[in-house]
Order: sequence, then structure tokens, then C-alpha cells
Amino acid sequence: MNSRLEPDPAVASAGADGWRRAPSGPSLPESHRSVAVPAGASWWRKLFAFTGPGYLVAVGYMDPGNWATDLKGGSKFGYALLSVVMISNLMAILLQHLCIKLGVVTGRDLAQACRDTYSRPVVWFQWVLCELAIIACDLAEVVGSAIALQLLFGIPLVWGCIITALDVLLVLALQKKGFRYLEALIFALILTIAGCFVAELWMARPSLLGVALGYVPSFDILRNRDMLYVSIGILGATVMPHNLYLHSSIVQTRQFVRNDAGRREAIKFATIDSTAALTFALFINSAILILAAAAFYGTANEGVEEIQQAFHLLDGVLGSAAASILFAVALLASGQNSTLTGTLAGQIVMEGFLNLRLPRWQRRLITRGLAIVPAVAIIGLYGESKTTALLVASQVCLSMQLGFAVWPLLRFTGDRLKMGAFANPLWVKTLGWGCATLIIGLNVKYLWDTLWERLA
Repeated sequence: MNSRLEPDPAVASAGADGWRRAPSGPSLPESHRSVAVPAGASWWRKLFAFTGPGYLVAVGYMDPGNWATDLKGGSKFGYALLSVVMISNLMAILLQHLCIKLGVVTGRDLAQACRDTYSRPVVWFQWVLCELAIIACDLAEVVGSAIALQLLFGIPLVWGCIITALDVLLVLALQKKGFRYLEALIFALILTIAGCFVAELWMARPSLLGVALGYVPSFDILRNRDMLYVSIGILGATVMPHNLYLHSSIVQTRQFVRNDAGRREAIKFATIDSTAALTFALFINSAILILAAAAFYGTANEGVEEIQQAFHLLDGVLGSAAASILFAVALLASGQNSTLTGTLAGQIVMEGFLNLRLPRWQRRLITRGLAIVPAVAIIGLYGESKTTALLVASQVCLSMQLGFAVWPLLRFTGDRLKMGAFANPLWVKTLGWGCATLIIGLNVKYLWDTLWERLA
């Protein structure tokens, strides 16, 4: 039976503080303030206490959707779209910092902040959009894991999608033992992905000059519709809407002192954690694109888009039987990592927007079902050959919905009534709204170009 969450007495009541509604209890109540921050400890011990949430968020920046867009971008355009990967990552660092501020200062995650600010019809509209974004994201994660299972063990894609539902049990077991266990598993899988790509790049021997020039932005990206489409996909795969809701919630798993000094310290250490983790994600995303460019661009295999095709070609191209195995292992680690954090994000969004509390296993089952049912249906209807196209399309869908999450985040963190002395200064507002304008502008341009082509 559904019930409302109990209010958190540590958070200020509604009224003159800029909120329309009084606060409710936290999302992920079983993990809220469960990780102690030692008082009077050294700088490094405090940093270690805050390290973890950033890596859970970074997982969303290296999921199978990124693989599809980065693989397509590297094989078709060489190193040119590395600049898009870098710019997207810098935008992500800023936006995740704002999520940290919102969660630490207000005691609300982004979904709760929307619910406590906007009218109910607007909140329901935002919730539907966010659920669609999570479905698109989970679709990429489920399909990516299923592809990896097929490549490594020959398991059919449909069964691979169903197997990924078992992550529900894993999340429940680890959260019961403590949030730190979940963070440790995520970090171990990230190290696995990084290790695989270090070995892959060593085999690929990419052009260092080409890589360096690839990080220089080019106007060709705006002039070439195909490049723009893949760029929007990279943007959607990198700066993910559900990560903004996720981070503003899990940063509250730390038991920091609830005064201005404690909040400033929490924001500082959590931002260091987030920035370091997203730098890790930048390496992974860049590595996928660089590997595709070095292995396929300018060869007979130029334009390789299918993950399965890349898997079968890598051994011959790189001259090592281990190349394709490392590629698939990294993909499996990436997909499984992402399904774990996607499950948490689904719970946060449902509780935050709707203020509903369900048993944990029910919330997780609903979240996984929303991803697995569409994945199985689409694979059944269109066949396995369309999986990578499905991944790229899912990331473009995410990018289209990103503005609906970024806009309220910037509004809330720039509001002095809600944030007090922690409200965004002018330079942060300028950068933040610049990011929002770029995201929305690119999406509008792509939709206009596509519509114009259809009508012409």
C-alpha cells in the first residue's frame, strides 16, 4: 500500500524560504545519512568519506549509450568529435556541482525540489518526461549488457535483457549491507572498464597529433547534419537527465554537520569527488572514440556503427586475439554498472516527484520492467541488427529531454530565497545558462534541420 514519506525535521519548513510545499522525507531513506564523516579528521580522511557518489554518477557518463555514439562518431568522423566529448564533460562537471549544492543546502533532491516548487500539473508533466528519459537510458544499459552477454557467451539478446533484471537483487543485497558496498562494486567495475581500454589503446596506437587536434572545436560540426546528429547523441549520452536527480539525492548519504560551515565543507569535498570521477569518465568516453577512429576511420571498415561488428573486427585490425574479448568485458562491466545506478535513479524520481513510498523490491521491479519490456519488444519487432541504432536514438532522446532537468536546476540553485548564501554567483549563472542555451539550441537546430529536410 502506498503511503506518504514522513517529513524530515532537519529541513526547514515551507513558507518564506521560497518553497511552495513543505519538505517530505528523503529519497533512498534506507541510505540517507548512513555514511559517517569523521569530525576533526585529516583532509584526506574527509575526502575519502565523501568519495563514492561521484563515481555512481560517473557511471552514467560511460554507459553503453556512450559506446554507441562514440563508436559511430570515431569510425565515421575520426577524432573530430573528441571536442564534443570534452565540452560535454565540462558541462557535466558544472551541472553535477550544482546538483551537489542543491542536495546539500536544501536537503531536497532535484525531483523533490520540483515537486515543492511547481504546480501539480507541471510536476506530473516533469515526472512523465523524466520517466521517459530513464526508460531511454535504461534501454541503452539493458541492451548494452545483453549485447555483451551475447558476444561473450552466445546468449540471445532477448534472454540477455531478461538476465539484467537480476541487478535488482544485487542492489537490494548491497544496500542492506551498506551504501559503501554498492559504491565499492561500482568503483571496481569502473576500474575494470579503464583497464580494458588502456590495453586496447596500447594495441591501437592512435595518432597523438590527431587526438590533440580532435579536442579543438570545429564549426564543421554545426554545418554537417550527420555530425550534428551524432554530437547531440554524445551530448545526450554524456550529460544525462537522470544523473541530475540521482546526484542531488545520493550526496545526502553523508552524515555531515548541518550548518553553513558543514555544508561548505560537504560541497567542497563532494565536488572534488564528482570532478575526479567525471575526469575518469572523460578518459573512458575519449578512449572509445579514439579506439574507433584508430581502428576503423580511413580504412575499408570506415563507418562501422554496430557494436557487434566492431567486436568481430577488432581482433584482425589490432592484431590480437584479446582485443575483442577486452572490448566485450568492458561493455559488460559498463552495462551492469549503469543498470545498478539506473535502478537507484528510478526510485529517486518516483519518490521525489510523486512523494510515494513502496517496498524497495517493488520500486526496483517497476524500474527494471520499464526498461526491459521496451527493450525485449523492440528487439523482437526489429531484430538484433537494429540494436546499435536503438542505442544512438535513445541517447538523442535523452538529449531532447535534458533541458527540462537543467532549467529547474539552474533556477533553484540561483534562487537566494531557496539557497541563501549558497546561491549561484553571477559567473556560475552565466556558465550554467550558457550550457542550457547550448543544449536547447543544438536540439532545436537538429529538429529544424530534420523537419526542413522532410518538407523539402
